Amino acid sequence: MSLLRPVLKSGFCLMLAATANTHAREQYEPGHIASPQKYEILLENERALVLKMVLKPGESDSFHRHNNETVYFEKGSKLKIETLGGEQIVADVPDGHVMWHEAWTHRVTNLGEQTAIAIIVEEK
Repeated sequence: MSLLRPVLKSGFCLMLAATANTHAREQYEPGHIASPQKYEILLENERALVLKMVLKPGESDSFHRHNNETVYFEKGSKLKIETLGGEQIVADVPDGHVMWHEAWTHRVTNLGEQTAIAIIVEEK
């Protein structure tokens, strides 16, 4: 089953396909565990996990999973998002962009010239 969610690219919406294979998803750790140097826990309780992701130009995080999430890009950049299903999307994410996404597993690479900073709020 594929889930489609929009990602903004220079004023146009791209459709980002994410694989909803629960078994494969469970093989990956959450972002803050898979890439602790890229993610900082801002808040964790029984209902939510709030993370800050920082990716400098040229950096990638490891494949990791998120529960349902809302993401606010404090600082955007040109990002490549790779899913377990083999999809690769390159998007120019602007500062201030907000997106929501169902639970998924992916990896992010910063292809841009500025550091990408995102605040991620995940459901528990």
